[in-house]
Amino acid sequence: MIGHVVADTATMFQRSARKTLRSRDTLIISLLMPILIMLLFTYVFGGAINVGGPYLNYVVPGIMLLCAGFASSITATGVSTDMTNGSVDRFRTLPMFRQAVLAGHVAEGLARNMVAIGIAVAVAVVLGYRPDAGPLGWLAAALMIALFVTAVCWIAVALGLVAKNPEAAGGLTYAIMFIPYISSAFVQTSTMPGWLRGFAEHQPATPVVETVRGLLDGTGAGSHAGAAVAWCVGLGAVGFVGASVQFAALARR
Repeated sequence: MIGHVVADTATMFQRSARKTLRSRDTLIISLLMPILIMLLFTYVFGGAINVGGPYLNYVVPGIMLLCAGFASSITATGVSTDMTNGSVDRFRTLPMFRQAVLAGHVAEGLARNMVAIGIAVAVAVVLGYRPDAGPLGWLAAALMIALFVTAVCWIAVALGLVAKNPEAAGGLTYAIMFIPYISSAFVQTSTMPGWLRGFAEHQPATPVVETVRGLLDGTGAGSHAGAAVAWCVGLGAVGFVGASVQFAALARR
């Protein structure tokens, strides 16, 4: 049974990956936008922002989260397209694990996001990014980012299922892309007005980015790690349950 589920999910992953690679303009934009924003903040705004050290080192973990936000639009749009063009109805007639199409989108979104993050980090290294993390620090940071990306992908899948069309699905993900800006991803929360600081310090992006930043700086995960994991698991569970319920409801129509 488990082998059947894994095989079906792998097939759906390959299908989603092929569709993404064919949409080269969308793929290029999702890969380039985080890099352009990193250049913008580093060389335009970075000189005016005091973070107690090189701004590039501070901003790179935030760019990692931003990659997940930009790429969530592709995942949501892909799911909505499958729902509106009859692909899912065709899959339901096949002897396969029905939720494999959703899991395939999540797996493809995770792979695409990690590639985008890897490219962004490589560009940052060329620009002078020099983290102090050792191999274990990098591994822990990668796992934290992967957990966050997986949660975001499940939320994107759920949004893709409730959207009326692919265009609306892409629009629904704007909130995901906006959240990292109101966090410690680009500026320290202590510089924000009190009414905004409370939100910035108690939303998912801040504990995740602070955990990744500490791991890459070589100072350790710190006190934010527990909250970061809890937020990711909670959001992933909400996305998974929401997507499963909506998918089942659509199947009964």
